[in-house]
Amino acid sequence: MEKYSKIPEAKMESARSDVDDILANVLTDCQLPGPKELAHGYKDGGDGAILLFPPAVLARIIDPLLGRLSQALVRYDQQRLASSPLVRLRVSVHAGPVTGPELRGGNALVEVSRLLDSQALRQALTAAADTGSFLAAALSETAYQRCVHGGYTLQLASQHFLQTTAQVSNKPDYQALCHLHVPGMPGTALAPYLSDEPDPGTPPARPSPQPGPSGPSPAPAAPAGGIQFHAPLYGATVGNHIERVRNTYPHR
Repeated sequence: MEKYSKIPEAKMESARSDVDDILANVLTDCQLPGPKELAHGYKDGGDGAILLFPPAVLARIIDPLLGRLSQALVRYDQQRLASSPLVRLRVSVHAGPVTGPELRGGNALVEVSRLLDSQALRQALTAAADTGSFLAAALSETAYQRCVHGGYTLQLASQHFLQTTAQVSNKPDYQALCHLHVPGMPGTALAPYLSDEPDPGTPPARPSPQPGPSGPSPAPAAPAGGIQFHAPLYGATVGNHIERVRNTYPHR
């Protein structure tokens, strides 16, 4: 949740409960398991949560989930009281193996957390705000290749995403290829919002970082907060805040 710490303490619980209700309803609408059905696949993070889904549902976590979650947030904003906090979410999605029931660590969890905290995803949420939307998502290269490039997301294709390099301000050694998505915006419309991406037709102010290899890059640190969805490549899906999402897809 964007700027959760700036919500008055007396309203934090109510705002978070509203987000939980929105997410639960959207998951049901998308025929996905809710937090109570995920057993060891859910971890509350205060301003968000990690959700670990089975690999078979990886594509549905991207489409239709992201679009329907965005629509639900628009409806919520239209109906909320003026005194209620504004709710915007970052979501990151990744696919990779997760070990242990506590969801405390592992490269997949670290990677989805890094994507959630990346400058690129934060800048994409600024783009969402400017266009009346309330959600921005970052897909790892693995999740994108398996689902979008693989043709499993019927309503989303390459033109709905912007490929860029995810970096985190306090993690100078981290960078990974990712794909940004704001429901209702073409991917190219996000480029002017990225500090490391020049406006179309203008020379770059400084060299752009080179993308990493085509595949998930192991991340060196511990996970952060945000809404994510997770799942391993051969057994579960990983995620972290509604601001972040991770997933895993089985090999065939």
